[in-house]
Amino acid sequence: MKIVLLDGFALNQDLDWTTLKKLGECTLYDRTPAADEAEILRRIGDAKVVLTHKTPLTASVIQQAPQLKYIGIMGTGYDMVDVAAARTAGVTVTNIPTYGTEAVAQFTFALLLEITSQVDLHNQLVHAGRWVKGPDFTFWAKPLIELHGKVMGLVGYGHIAQRVAEIAHAFGMRVIFYNHRPKTDLPEWVQQVDFDTLLHRADVISLHVLQKPETIGLIDAAAIHKMKDGVIFLNTARGKLINEADLAAALNRGKIYAAGLDVVSQEPIRADNPLLTAKNCLLTPHIAWAPRETRQRLLDITVSNLTAFLAGHTQNVVTD
Repeated sequence: MKIVLLDGFALNQDLDWTTLKKLGECTLYDRTPAADEAEILRRIGDAKVVLTHKTPLTASVIQQAPQLKYIGIMGTGYDMVDVAAARTAGVTVTNIPTYGTEAVAQFTFALLLEITSQVDLHNQLVHAGRWVKGPDFTFWAKPLIELHGKVMGLVGYGHIAQRVAEIAHAFGMRVIFYNHRPKTDLPEWVQQVDFDTLLHRADVISLHVLQKPETIGLIDAAAIHKMKDGVIFLNTARGKLINEADLAAALNRGKIYAAGLDVVSQEPIRADNPLLTAKNCLLTPHIAWAPRETRQRLLDITVSNLTAFLAGHTQNVVTD
């Protein structure tokens, strides 16, 4: 059986693919040009199994790969695959919904703590001599913010958001969330609210939803208008959930105090992205998922998903 991995570089800088190679004849590519459909099809060839991290598999590609029976998405979001077309073609698509829960929740708070505690800024100022030359035992160059008692508003309430909620609760924050379906068996310290209520009440808003047609542009000027003045905004989910021009404008006029973003609408980020020049905007290059332990877990579950498919008892299927 032929297995093609279209874009393994980001995952595989320090991991071993031996377990995958035991499952079939493997062709592993570091990168595949996302816009070159002909090259994507050439690389797929007559493979039965294709694994992808970010390389798009459109309806056209799926329809022109008649031998294809399985698409393994090496991540949680599946917006890069036309799932409807795969379902029609009888192609099973799986994802990995829980591999990054701990890492992404940790990184969400890394962004928040950098905004509220300004560790890196003050470290740089100390090393630049500001403390050496100062008249006092202390100084601070930007406001420091205490999280205790603040309202954490989570948009979405899947595995990652629930872990973020637990961390927020440990910091003494009050936790509210919006989810498109009601959640039951909630701890007494968390409350489900509607979207507008979350926007009105939250001191910190963090996005944890999948990119779907109905969530693209979820955070736009109208949503921002409903937020508290001085809100902190976080996104470790998908960049297209945000109208970036509207977010940049809100940062520049101070409506939003600061943003911590690990994702943008087009990655790598374009030089003309307005967030690059927006005030108080912390940007990182989509690394919340990238600790070695997390990537190893992703690889292990990728192999587990494919092993289950080959044995006839699928798991983590998104085409059902």
